[in-house]
Amino acid sequence: MFFTGDASTRRRVDLGGRSSKERDRQVLLEQTRLERKRRLGLRQQSNAAIKIQKCFRGRKAVEMARLKVREQFSSTFGDHCQKADCVSFCQARHCFGPDSEFLRQMLFFFTANNNGDVSILLEACQRLLQYFEHNGSIVSLFAGSDYSSKHSLVEHRVKKLAYICLQAVFQNRNHLANQILMPSKYSTMPTIILLETVACLINPGLPWVCKVVDYLLQRKVFSLLRGMVLAGVQNLKTPESRGSASSLEHVVILITSHAGQDLCCCSNVDPRWSFSSQILTIPFLWHHLPYFKEVFSARGLGKYYIHQMASCLPSHVSVLPNDASLEYPGYACLLGNLLEAASVALSERNCAFNTAVDFVAVSTSLLEALPTVKSSAGEKLADNDVTMDEEFKETTNADLERQICSAIDSCLLQHLVNALFGETLHTGISGRDEPSNEEVEAIGAVCAFLHVTFSTLPLAFVMTGLAYRTELVPVLWNFIKRCHENQRWPVFSKQIAHVPGDIPGWLLPLAVFCPVYKHMLMIVDNEEFYEQEKPLSLRDTRCLIIILKQALWQLLWTIPTHASSQKSSTSLSSSHKKLSVESIQNRSRDVISKLLSQLQDWNNRRPFAPGIDFHSQEAMSETFVSQAILGNTRASELLKQAPFLVPFTSRVRIFTSMLAASKERYGPHHALPRNQFKIRRNRILEDAFNQLSMLSEEDLRGPIRVTFVNEFGVEEAGIDGGGIFKDFMENITQTAFDVQYGLFKETADHLLYPNPGSGLIHEQHLQFFHFLGSLLGKAMYEGILVDIPFATFFLSKFKRKHNYLHDLPSLDPELYRHLLFLKHYEGDISELELYFVIVTNEYGEQREEELLPGGKEKRVTNDNVIQFIHLISNHRLNYQIRHQSSHFLRGFEQLIQKEWIEMFNEHEIQLLISGSLESIDIDDLRSNAHYSGGYHPHHHVIEMFWEVLKSFSLEYQKKFLKFVTGCSRGPLLGFKYLEPQFCIQRAAPLNVSEEDLDRLPTSATCMNLLKLPPYKNKEQMQTKLMYAISADAGFDLS
Repeated sequence: MFFTGDASTRRRVDLGGRSSKERDRQVLLEQTRLERKRRLGLRQQSNAAIKIQKCFRGRKAVEMARLKVREQFSSTFGDHCQKADCVSFCQARHCFGPDSEFLRQMLFFFTANNNGDVSILLEACQRLLQYFEHNGSIVSLFAGSDYSSKHSLVEHRVKKLAYICLQAVFQNRNHLANQILMPSKYSTMPTIILLETVACLINPGLPWVCKVVDYLLQRKVFSLLRGMVLAGVQNLKTPESRGSASSLEHVVILITSHAGQDLCCCSNVDPRWSFSSQILTIPFLWHHLPYFKEVFSARGLGKYYIHQMASCLPSHVSVLPNDASLEYPGYACLLGNLLEAASVALSERNCAFNTAVDFVAVSTSLLEALPTVKSSAGEKLADNDVTMDEEFKETTNADLERQICSAIDSCLLQHLVNALFGETLHTGISGRDEPSNEEVEAIGAVCAFLHVTFSTLPLAFVMTGLAYRTELVPVLWNFIKRCHENQRWPVFSKQIAHVPGDIPGWLLPLAVFCPVYKHMLMIVDNEEFYEQEKPLSLRDTRCLIIILKQALWQLLWTIPTHASSQKSSTSLSSSHKKLSVESIQNRSRDVISKLLSQLQDWNNRRPFAPGIDFHSQEAMSETFVSQAILGNTRASELLKQAPFLVPFTSRVRIFTSMLAASKERYGPHHALPRNQFKIRRNRILEDAFNQLSMLSEEDLRGPIRVTFVNEFGVEEAGIDGGGIFKDFMENITQTAFDVQYGLFKETADHLLYPNPGSGLIHEQHLQFFHFLGSLLGKAMYEGILVDIPFATFFLSKFKRKHNYLHDLPSLDPELYRHLLFLKHYEGDISELELYFVIVTNEYGEQREEELLPGGKEKRVTNDNVIQFIHLISNHRLNYQIRHQSSHFLRGFEQLIQKEWIEMFNEHEIQLLISGSLESIDIDDLRSNAHYSGGYHPHHHVIEMFWEVLKSFSLEYQKKFLKFVTGCSRGPLLGFKYLEPQFCIQRAAPLNVSEEDLDRLPTSATCMNLLKLPPYKNKEQMQTKLMYAISADAGFDLS
């Protein structure tokens, strides 16, 4: 270092922030901690080694002791007990009595995986059974003459003997598998001998039975029995029919029957090793142990074990065994077996209300875990159905799914409803009585169970039984009606643990009531609904409409507002739960909307409620309509899901706006349209089909100009500015939809529907239907009304809906009467020799068609007659015209989107096509008319004209409207929406001559223009007008 001139020594500073002493101290502490940890590890290793050595030495000592005792046993009794004779009483006591070395030594050295020990056990058990068969008293055999003084020793030995017998079978179950399920008559087989010995030792009449069964339960006896059953069924492709119960069944029956007794004092078993977890989770248990099922049902064991499951299962679903196969998850097997056994348990006269509630709680928990089951027919799941993760979808065996589906049959559902609501069904509840706690619990339980069932299983398996075999609909309606009248809905979560606490009280009952009631309406006939007022009175039905309307508005408008403002705190997995609030809301929106739509159809068929009952007051405002027109708003979403809440006129305005937006979106068309066609009037359909059917969707949206050629081959006068095309549309629809042409038929009420036999008349019939669909779509797209009265069941195809029994009278009244006869037939329908076939006859060609696979062999009975009626109706109303309807709709939807037409019901679609059948509003036409050429509203000729027009009959008023506009019907929303607006022009100079007054009125339909000479009086005007509008001379008069 260089000298700086500073003699002082500067102190060195550690920039680390600590002194070296402090840093050394921290290092020392860390080293000490690590050293202490190392010493602790060494001590633990030493202790573990000592314990292992101790255990090993102990086990080795036990093995040595066992070996020594086994050698003593062999020298005394022989390697295979050949020196022991246990048949006579004295000799048997010498082997099995309290002072017996035979039994004491065998119980000590026995090892289940030692074949020699198993052989010794078999000999002992065989001789025990022989003694029991000849002498009978097992107690005296083990205890001698004084059981009370030696009961502890005897009980210990009997426990051990029973347990090692079961152990022996379990350990050797794989090579004894073919014997396990054999009947007990094969008494020489090792498995039968061992199991019969166990059955003998736990006979209910023995004094030690409770202690022995408790000992077995604590040692997981049901797990051993489960392993035996699974081994026994592995080699069985199908369950064998046996004449008597197997020995294994005998043991299972004795243990389960004892544990299920009220006087049983056995200690509680860990739920993982209980009967429910180990035995009821065996796939198809009752098929393999049929006699056990009989005993299980007859002795009322279902009540005990259902209650046991209800108290512990919901928290232990995840630990149920899955050792059978990945295809057979434990919870699914348990559900299938439980459902099969529950029908008998619930049908007992003394079945307690609590048993039914327990059953529902257990079934609901298991169904929640089950993946959604699709029907074998490929039934499409609703879009809002809650489904499980894809990884779980393939794990459930198809046979297991069928077992579960078939078990929830009409019998089970009937017994369940009777058990839950038996008192209500017998006594009835009326007035404004508030529901009791028990009724709330029953309603909440059954609704939770059925909601999860609807979300899991195909509805076809469940709905028919609920609708026609139970009293669920009246019970639920009674409850819903009283809660609505009292304006108080219960909180189900207080009584039902798995129901969410924040769910509205009305939501769950409606989610279940609506689909069941809707299913009932599918097969209800008109006389029942309107005259007999079934299933609900018309007054109650009006009340139901109000309740459903309010609920649906809450779900579609009010609740989403609240939900969107709150951040979801639920986990991802909770959204998959079928009983989550979101799941119930989604299903409720769908089912309430469908039921209200169906009730509106019934009301349109024969009014029983004002149409305004279906409309929501909030949806009538201009603000709502404006939002719906904008699209991508809550109003437009509501319109898609529940259009009936919005008045018809508002929906027509929205529809008209959508059409205008579509025309604008596809851009302006050329001033000179490229699609110009010459059409012969006497060959209008053929010419139009040949020329227009090849147009693309884009061409159809553009203007189409038509020039008519009359019967003389001369082009008619007039330039098509739109009016000639209107006339063309009316003429071609009259021709094409004429029944004489063979594409359509008409009902007794002269309503049109596709001809099922159209293919026998026209080779290109499906192409014709596609063309006619596109023509009708073009008419609606351009706002042209055409006079085509369609049958309601065909109009439903525009909405892709199915038709049911109540639609059949308009098509085939005679068939409808025959089906009603079958429906109400009180005798044995099978005696009528009907089968699931239908005979069709089209133009002399008779065919027999099956209504379902194997229908020729399936006879109609009282149990399946509802299904038969439904299939017959479906065949006539849906199946026969499916191809024609599909092609017609395909053409129609080229221009009219599916979402647009779904805003309207069938009655309203007919109005969109043809307009109102009511009289033409002449005053409305007058208030929206314009004038030119010197005419004005108060001109004497104009006032005279309106008086003459008003005096015309409806027929001549329609002819006049067609004369001036090209269409005999006015716009749906009134003449204010006629484009262009109606105008009356003076057709004479100022200095009018007689020649001018002798002229006929003329028109320009493309401009909705009437050219009217200034006639002098009403008589002259009336004569000239009637002649002009009746001439039917095409456009030559123009």
